[in-house]
Amino acid sequence: MSASLATVSYIGATILFILSLGGLSNQQTALRGNLYGMIGMTLAVLATVFGPQVTLAGIPWIVGAMLIGASIGLYAAKTVQMTQMPELVALMHSMVGLAAMLVGFATYIDPEATKAVSGAAKSIHEMEIYVGILIGAVTFSGSIIAFGKLSGRIGGNPLLLPGRHWMNLLGLLVVIYFGNAFMQEGATMTPLLVMTAIALLFGIHMVMAIGGADMPVVVSMLNSYSGWAAAATGFMLSNDLLIVTGALVGSSGAILSYIMCKAMARSFISVIAGGFGTAAAAPKPAGGGAQPAGEVISVNAAETAELMREAKSMVIVPGYGMAVAQAQHTVYEITKLLRERGVNVRFGIHPVAGRMPGHMNVLLAEAKVPYDIVFEMDELNDDFPKTDLVMVIGANDIVNPGAQDDPTSPIAGMPVLEVWKAKTSIVMKRSMASGYAGVDNPLFYKENNRMLFGDAKKMLDEVLAVLKS
Repeated sequence: MSASLATVSYIGATILFILSLGGLSNQQTALRGNLYGMIGMTLAVLATVFGPQVTLAGIPWIVGAMLIGASIGLYAAKTVQMTQMPELVALMHSMVGLAAMLVGFATYIDPEATKAVSGAAKSIHEMEIYVGILIGAVTFSGSIIAFGKLSGRIGGNPLLLPGRHWMNLLGLLVVIYFGNAFMQEGATMTPLLVMTAIALLFGIHMVMAIGGADMPVVVSMLNSYSGWAAAATGFMLSNDLLIVTGALVGSSGAILSYIMCKAMARSFISVIAGGFGTAAAAPKPAGGGAQPAGEVISVNAAETAELMREAKSMVIVPGYGMAVAQAQHTVYEITKLLRERGVNVRFGIHPVAGRMPGHMNVLLAEAKVPYDIVFEMDELNDDFPKTDLVMVIGANDIVNPGAQDDPTSPIAGMPVLEVWKAKTSIVMKRSMASGYAGVDNPLFYKENNRMLFGDAKKMLDEVLAVLKS
């Protein structure tokens, strides 16, 4: 393939990637967006493999690596459960970071990559290598820790070391110092190795300090990091498509991180500083907040079904508990049955519901829930006072009235779904345990709230059986 044809292919792939991002912004067009992305990536890979920069001797190695990677990817796609998607995404981010690191070291070692540049161009090339390895190392180690936390292999409690901010500042100064040393004439690989070690430790320390309540933000943040790592790799390899693609992923991930932070009333800096929320259940409010008072009113499946029969309007708020129980298909069956009987059933999605951005939307789409009855938090909050029944399935912090009513609560100011304003709310949970933030929920004790305890799938199957009888 000639250089001009490869360039045209890259331009076509870039356009397809942009169209892919546009398609993914809406549920109705998400399938088309994914298709654009797959076609674009296929075009990009073919243009690279058969382009002028790859020799015939290198093609068998590339094809072999692609077959191995494709086999692993197909196996993962067929075996990974929806509840495991967040940790799978984190693991994939780590692979991007690792690739950026390896390409950086390979580019530095390869004499062919540096002999043609000198002067200012050589300094810029060395800076590209240094920054690329830095971003890649942080992305790699941070994503590995995120994978461990999301999969339960590492505890979700934030690890807050004494003087951690000073440690981070010291690490940054050392990285800058060795970066200057690396840019000097005749520099060895030692500065590069020292920086890599510090970057790996920083990635570990950064994510270890972040609590369970911030994990959705961490996933989108690492997504952004992986994009910038890919862009840095593109600079090292002089590959325009990789630069553009990495910039698209990095910028979109950064925007998503901002949206997630806004949804949690948190600043990006405070997320990086860490310490918000734990994965462990806590019966008492963590880090402050008033202790809820009142009596919990529990209901059974038959009583829940009766409340559904009586309702004219109903909102379902899914959470991670629904994902764990794999209850989305039963939820859809109940929804379909109630809608056939004239009940106005809608779904309310909080931006940080689940453990990754869009987690609940994907689950509902998998269960064939119609897109037109799935709404964002801002679209539904004004309607709760006119809603007869709200069913909260495995959610906690995102429906906590303490975020509005208790200024001493750790989640004070966080936008939440105002389900307590409905005529009746039902919360489905296994127990009274708190959510990721480790904060007790006053919703459980409100007079118009009912608690349906048990496994979501089992209890919803019982509710469905009663509704059908």
